[in-house]
Amino acid sequence: MIGTLCDLKHEYHRYLFKKLLFILFCLITAIIVMGLAVSFGKYDIGFFESYELIWNHLLGHAPVDEMKDHVVWDLRLPRALMAVAVGAGLAVCGAAMQSMMRNPLADPYTTGVSSGASLGAALAIILGFCIFPSLSGQAAIVANAFIFSLIPAAIIILISKFRRPTPTSMILAGIAVMYVFSATTTLLMLIANPEDLAEVYIWNVGTLGKATWDNIPIVLFMSVTGIILLMLVSKKLNVLVAGDKVATSLGVNADVLRLYCLIVISLVTAAIVSFTGTIGFVGLIAPHVVRIFIGSDNRYLLPASASFGAAMLICADCLAKEAGSTGLPVGVITAIIGGPLFILLLIKQRKSAWK
Repeated sequence: MIGTLCDLKHEYHRYLFKKLLFILFCLITAIIVMGLAVSFGKYDIGFFESYELIWNHLLGHAPVDEMKDHVVWDLRLPRALMAVAVGAGLAVCGAAMQSMMRNPLADPYTTGVSSGASLGAALAIILGFCIFPSLSGQAAIVANAFIFSLIPAAIIILISKFRRPTPTSMILAGIAVMYVFSATTTLLMLIANPEDLAEVYIWNVGTLGKATWDNIPIVLFMSVTGIILLMLVSKKLNVLVAGDKVATSLGVNADVLRLYCLIVISLVTAAIVSFTGTIGFVGLIAPHVVRIFIGSDNRYLLPASASFGAAMLICADCLAKEAGSTGLPVGVITAIIGGPLFILLLIKQRKSAWK
C-alpha cells in the first residue's frame, strides 16, 4: 500500500515536472529569439551587441553609435516586445475559448472580434469616420477598431439575456455578425482609392510594424491582465470542459463563467487587434500544439500557451522581416505556416488530448 502511494506520488511529480519544463523551455526560447529579433535585419547588429545597447540605454549611458541605438531601441525592441505580448495574449485567449466552447476550432476571433475591428479600421481609413471626432490618423483607426471589435461581443451578451448562452449559440451568433461586418468592409474597399485599399489590406492581414513605445504598454497590460484573469478561473474551465451538467453538479455556474470568459477574451483580443490588425492562427495553433505535450489541464495549458504563443509569433516575425526586399506582414507568415500545420495536427492529434 505504501509502495503504491509512493509510486503515485512519484508519477505525479513527473507529471508536474514535464509540464513546468515545457513552459520553461518555451519561455527561454522566446527570450533567445527576442534577442535574435533585435539583432538581425537589413542592418545587422551582433547578438550580444544588441543586448549591450539595450543595457546601456536602460542605464542612461550615451550611445557610442547613435544609428545602432536607434535601430535596436526605437525600431526592433518595440516590435519584439509587441510580438511577445500579442502572441501570449492571443494564445491564452485561444486556449480559454476552446475550453469554454468545448470546440477545438474556436479561437479569439470566433465571436467576430476581428471582423468588427476590420470594419472600424476601414471606416477610419477610407471614409475618415471616427467615433471620437477629435481623433485623427492612427489614433482614429485604433479607437474605431477597438470600439467596433466589441460590438460582436456585445451582441452575443445581449442574445444571452434572451437565450441561454450555449457554445453553439455563441459561435453561430459570432459567425452571423462576422459575415455582416466582413461584407460591409468589402463594400468599403470597393470604393477605396489604391493607397487606402493597401492600408486596409495590410491591417487585415496583421502587422507588428506599427509597434512603438507608446502603444506597447497598453497591449502588454491587457495581455498580462487577461492571462491573470483567465488563470483565476482555470480550475473552473477544467470542470466546464466536462459539460454544463457536470459543472452545475460541482457548483460551477456554466453560464456566468462563459460570459466572464467571453468578456475577458473580447477585451484582450480587441486591444490587440486595434494596434496590430488581424494576426491569424496564433490563437488557434498554439493551444493545439501545447495540448500535445502537456494535455488539457487549463492550470498548465494557459501559461504554457502564453509562452508558446509568444515564442511562435516572434519566430514568425523574424521570418516576416527577412522575407523579400521589404519584408512581409507577420499575419501572412502565420497563415502560411499555420494552415498546413493545423491540417497536420488535425490528422495526427489524438482525440484523448481533449479529454
